[in-house]
Parts: sequence; structure tokens; C-alpha cells
Amino acid sequence: MTKPSPFSVRGRHALMAMRDEREIAMLRRQLNRLGMTTTQYDPTGLPPRDVSVDVIVVDADSIPIKSDPATAWKAGTPIIALIGTETPSRLKWLLDLKPASFLIKPLRSAGLYTALVVAFDSAQRKVDEAAHIERLEDRIRSRRIVFAAVLQLMRGHGLSEEAAFTLVRQTAMRHRTTIEQLSAEIIAVGGMPNRTTRTA
Repeated sequence: MTKPSPFSVRGRHALMAMRDEREIAMLRRQLNRLGMTTTQYDPTGLPPRDVSVDVIVVDADSIPIKSDPATAWKAGTPIIALIGTETPSRLKWLLDLKPASFLIKPLRSAGLYTALVVAFDSAQRKVDEAAHIERLEDRIRSRRIVFAAVLQLMRGHGLSEEAAFTLVRQTAMRHRTTIEQLSAEIIAVGGMPNRTTRTA
């Protein structure tokens, strides 16, 4: 499946969690020019769960730091934070929100497209990193299973590590299965599965 380019924003949907009508009108106009659709929502309330969005534009100054909405906005969707107040407590909360990008208030006509590209790129990188970590964890789990199976054959048949692994590899090839799958079977039955002896 082709990954969407962060530079392609047309057709995407933005949730605007804002209250200032002037800024809402300006932002909606710019997003529409870029080919995006928008939904407006009060940032002091809980985020809507029935709306599919690609990016959330949050007026960080409008959300009480210690409120439930402040926690609820910490979702997986990339966030562009609108920043006007630079007090340490507000900035600390903003860092905890982990926005993908930000815009400084008062809003201007420039900067929105850059913020969107950075936000979409950041979101895609997080997805890629999570998938990479999952693959690494799967590989580690597989190696542990293979090592346990090899160790079991070494102890049960008096084989060297190399000989035990060769036996597992050749048996897996002969039965057209993976080394990991055969290793799991070896661990489950306490030795080489019976099917190997029938075809030996």
C-alpha cells in the first residue's frame, strides 16, 4: 500500500478545536484553499469520537491545563498547537501534549501549509517507527523460540549447537515450514515432532 505523501494535503480532514471566531474563519479559509475539509469543535469539551480526522488544530490557550479535556486531546492523531501564552506551566503541558507542529498566535496567512506537512510527516514517521519496533520485537521473540528449541535438541540428543540448528533448518525446509514454526512445535512436544520421523 502506497504511503500518503505529507506534501499532499488535498482531501484530508482537519478538526479545529478553537473558539476565536476570527481565527476560525481565517484557518477554515486557508484549509479550504488547500483542498481540505474542516470540522469545528469547542476545545473545552471532550474530543468527538465519531468524526474521522487527519489532523487536529488545537488552540492550546483555550484548554484548562488540569481539566479532563486536557488529557483527552492526547490522541494518536497529529496535533498542530496554536500557541499564544508562553508561561512555563502552559509550555510544560504543551510538551506533554506532544504536538506534531505548532503555529504562533495571532495567526497569519503564512505557515499553515508548512505546519501541516510537518505534522503529517511526523505522524507517518511514528507509524513507521512503531511498525519497525514491532518487527524487531517479533524477531527477538522468534530468536528466543529458535534458541530454546535448539537447546532442547542439544540436551535431548547430545548434539552440538551447530548440529541441532542444522537439523531444525533442514527439517523445516523439508516440511516447507518456517524455522520459527518448527521450533515452536519442538518446544510444545518436548522434541522433534513425529511427522519428521515419518519422512526421514
